[in-house]
Amino acid sequence: MSKGSLFIITGTSKGIGEALVRQVLQKNPSLVIGIARTKSQVSHSNYRHVICDLGDLKNLESKLDDIFPKGDFDQIVMINNAGIIGDIAHLGKLGSQSIRQIFEINTIAPAILMNAFVKKYALLEEVKKIVVNISSGAASKAIDGWAGYSASKAALNMLTQTAQNETDLDRNGIRFFAVAPGVVDTAMQHQIRNSSAADFSSLPKFLSLKENLKLSSPEFAAEKILYLIENTDKFEGVIQDVREF
Repeated sequence: MSKGSLFIITGTSKGIGEALVRQVLQKNPSLVIGIARTKSQVSHSNYRHVICDLGDLKNLESKLDDIFPKGDFDQIVMINNAGIIGDIAHLGKLGSQSIRQIFEINTIAPAILMNAFVKKYALLEEVKKIVVNISSGAASKAIDGWAGYSASKAALNMLTQTAQNETDLDRNGIRFFAVAPGVVDTAMQHQIRNSSAADFSSLPKFLSLKENLKLSSPEFAAEKILYLIENTDKFEGVIQDVREF
């Protein structure tokens, strides 16, 4: 008899994170822990919402016991979905706080959560253990106005690859993935479209994506991410892109 799954998902108050929560609760006899700095619209007996600003690292560390519960599960999955693009501007125009915040939320918080996940669950045997970090195609592109975003996602990719290398050496069975979700119609895209062409030369491209209905939905991205989680044996590499499967 299945013991069910534990899903731990960040950034669950909207966008891909909320879509992931809703789809997991529909598909699985799961306990879902959602983490966001604002309240969730999801109401379900198997859903627990933890209010936590991932940019407040001390607060995050104080919530780790709530985020990583004990229990008897067949599968434990963490999806580090929360992320920000930060201020869109060229270097020289950025504030120090903006630079710090983007790395705290996009890179440092996921690192703290990955560290806690491994510490808590690595020694559990006969449990499927998966960590998915939501990355971006920008991780491998130098895009003007996005220095912090691109660099923080590139760092997240390397962090994920190193974690997989370590888990292979330690033979603890955890699978790590960094997944680019494609260009998704979220609040981040709205922020991008409201930026200045002087600070972001690719602005016309992103305006065109919206006008020509070329953005994918959060629900579509969530379906792809869950497909990967349900079919990990079909995926060999750490770095993945939903547009390629």
